[in-house]
Amino acid sequence: MDLKGKRAVVTGSNSGIGLGVAEELARAGAEVILNSFTNREEDHALASGLSARFGVTVRYIQADLSKGEEARGLVEQAGGCDILVNNAGIQHVAAVEEFPVDQWNRILAINLSSAFHTIAVALPGMRARGWGRIVNIASAHGLTASPYKSAYVSAKHGVVGLTKTVGLETAGQGITCNAVCPGYVLTPLVEAQIPDQMKVHGMDRETVIREVMLQRQPSRQFATTEQLGGTVVWLCSDYAAQVTGTTISVDGGWTAL
Repeated sequence: MDLKGKRAVVTGSNSGIGLGVAEELARAGAEVILNSFTNREEDHALASGLSARFGVTVRYIQADLSKGEEARGLVEQAGGCDILVNNAGIQHVAAVEEFPVDQWNRILAINLSSAFHTIAVALPGMRARGWGRIVNIASAHGLTASPYKSAYVSAKHGVVGLTKTVGLETAGQGITCNAVCPGYVLTPLVEAQIPDQMKVHGMDRETVIREVMLQRQPSRQFATTEQLGGTVVWLCSDYAAQVTGTTISVDGGWTAL
């Protein structure tokens, strides 16, 4: 895939799925904007490393996506974008009646509202150029549910709904909007869930991975960040020009059950 001349903003991209997506976009020739809420030397070094590795411009822009004005400012500081990948996300596991209100609000802000803000700012430029690709990283939990994840499931279902709406509003304008719905990918976000799941289910690490986390993933294998990145690159290509307003599952058969 050749994405030379395209600028891609990838939120939440200094690790995990976001970094994997950024790497594949850079490999395809796109200019890439990395992002997270931190502003460390290693964040900027990561951008420099990707730039040297793939021979493309890679920048890092700090923005706290729990704040709408910073989410909008990210796209503005990038100078607009041709490709927008909304990947930033956090997780918290608790029963509904015990779910902390501040965690509920933060998850909805980062996992859902930030995508609304970045899309709203990115769309005018895409419309002016007659080309754009918006890819929202949702989740298998955007199509189904699990206990103890009320905020995450609600936010990811919202992302799927937002994707459909934007797909309809941009249909026929050279712009597509789709959601990629991963199953379990072994990222720092998933790693952070393992101790909570061990505590809830009273199991050791390997058993909780096999019997709980991957129990609904028929392949019994984690998806890789490279596979997610490759899916995003395909959605940005001309081959996917008529794929819009829909979801693509990368979940080892989870949502086929």
